[in-house]
Amino acid sequence: MSQVTDPSAPEIGYRGATACTAAGITYRQLDYWARTGLVEPSVQGASGSGSQRLYGFRDILVLKIVKRLLDTGVSLQNIRSAVEHLRSRGVQDLERMTLMSDGATIYECASADEIVDLLQGGQGVFGIAIGKVWSEVEGSLATLQGENVSTGESVVGGSTIAAASDELSDRRKRKLA
Repeated sequence: MSQVTDPSAPEIGYRGATACTAAGITYRQLDYWARTGLVEPSVQGASGSGSQRLYGFRDILVLKIVKRLLDTGVSLQNIRSAVEHLRSRGVQDLERMTLMSDGATIYECASADEIVDLLQGGQGVFGIAIGKVWSEVEGSLATLQGENVSTGESVVGGSTIAAASDELSDRRKRKLA
């Protein structure tokens, strides 16, 4: 069971570089999207010079979806609307959803019948099965380093890293304490 679907699992935050790797975006895109409010980190926002944003699993899932929509030519304005819609949905709803688009409008489809209806209506050029993106993000994060939000310990794939933390991490922890 993933950390996202297991409420007893500790909350894991991922630094910007890790979020970029998992979502397949550049740090410049990540920073711009955070500053403009497109996809803000839900675990910890930036709070001044030198502070680190921490992104949750759901944030990284949305980052990867935004990247896919941009790659297919959907306008940033339409993507903003889609992101607002995704934020309002429950985690389990997202896993079963498919986003379809004709390049101008984004449609949410929750069943194969809805996808067929959309295609028969002459709409929909491409689709993004969020469940597949979900699996890709889970696979990426299983090998990338995160941070247990409550303890500050480094984790990979949900397991605490036994190695000593680096000096920079120690300074950040002392500064936050």
